[in-house]
Amino acid sequence: MASIRVRERKDGGTTYTVTWRDGGARTGKQESEKFDDLKSSERFRDLVKGHGEQWPPGWVKGRGFVEEQPAEPETAPDTMFEAYALNFVELLTGVQGGTKAKYRQMIECNMVPWFRDFSVADGPESITGDAIKLWVNDLEAGRWGPYPPEGARKRRKYRAKTVRDNHGLLSSILQAAVLGEKRATNPCVGTRLPRPDDTDSDEMCFLEHWEYALVHKHLKADAADIVELAVGTGMRWGELTALQKRDIVRRNGRPAVRIQRTWKLDEHGKRYMGPPKTKRSRRTIVLTPRLSAIVQRAARGKATEDLLFPAPEGGAWLPATFRRQRWLPAIAKAQDEGLTKTPRAHDLRHTHASWMIAARIPLPAIQARLGHESIQTTVDRYGHLLDILDDEVIAAVDHAFTLTQAGAPADVLLAREEVAAAA
Repeated sequence: MASIRVRERKDGGTTYTVTWRDGGARTGKQESEKFDDLKSSERFRDLVKGHGEQWPPGWVKGRGFVEEQPAEPETAPDTMFEAYALNFVELLTGVQGGTKAKYRQMIECNMVPWFRDFSVADGPESITGDAIKLWVNDLEAGRWGPYPPEGARKRRKYRAKTVRDNHGLLSSILQAAVLGEKRATNPCVGTRLPRPDDTDSDEMCFLEHWEYALVHKHLKADAADIVELAVGTGMRWGELTALQKRDIVRRNGRPAVRIQRTWKLDEHGKRYMGPPKTKRSRRTIVLTPRLSAIVQRAARGKATEDLLFPAPEGGAWLPATFRRQRWLPAIAKAQDEGLTKTPRAHDLRHTHASWMIAARIPLPAIQARLGHESIQTTVDRYGHLLDILDDEVIAAVDHAFTLTQAGAPADVLLAREEVAAAA
């Protein structure tokens, strides 16, 4: 593999020499290129690795990329990674505009700096499995690729889920190239990815009842009710802030709210109100008398399609605005009084789930209340909280073993005696 050899010059300067064997083979020709600064040598080393331990296309030894060389690989422009990947997103069907915008951002920020000069098609400039492994390692370590955006700031290390999400999108792009007969195989297949670990699960924050009360008492009046409803129902922020007076209903005689719309983003980042993402997200949530009183109070004097919990200046609360103006000040005051956690507003949803589990509510009921499409999602996110039911599990198992010590039922014993007598 390409490496950097550092040597001090007689004039006091330093030379950084990138060395490698052609094609990565032990018997390959020894190649090298010198640089006067470490950053340039590191970028060149990554280019060599990304091109399968070979000279980067268009690079002239001792001169770098020069005008006489083709600026782009000699391949069809529409198979160059950036163009192909963005077109892949453009042609996606059944995907919301906000999701497409998210995919484009992932491509531009997390893929193009590494794969700008690569092609999705088979050939000398093709994306290789080794290039993908280097990319995954860089995302984990918080390193930029060979072509960081102009004025780019220092990268942050990506957690396991983010790396896996990016790899999943890249794999879909390259699989489309396979199906389009532009390449024979998908180089993403077989890449070992970081597993979701404790740092991922730690991002969820669960508040004890006293901790929530401490935060709630420091909220301003126009935020207290919306937070109370969030922790009491587990609704997502977009669902909660999209509630209208017409969503107040009754189910089996009990007060409830119907979740039938949420806030979304279009391809240009503009907010609009639309239906929830999945079928199970469209749900009815039964309210306690306390929560029902909050909803009824919020509905007084409003028209059918008015928002129940608008921002002070009108319109819906923006998540960032609510966080900055209401949530963080309350958290800071609560921490002055003993709160050791720093929860997000979204953690009210997680807190609701943890309270339901502590109350022995079955997971399928929690799944329905939270609007998870799959019970597996509920288990994956909150299954580790089920250890609070250990006493009940132990008691049930102990009772089962107790029953194994009991004798056979009387009718079974009688039948045995009749069989013995007949013999």
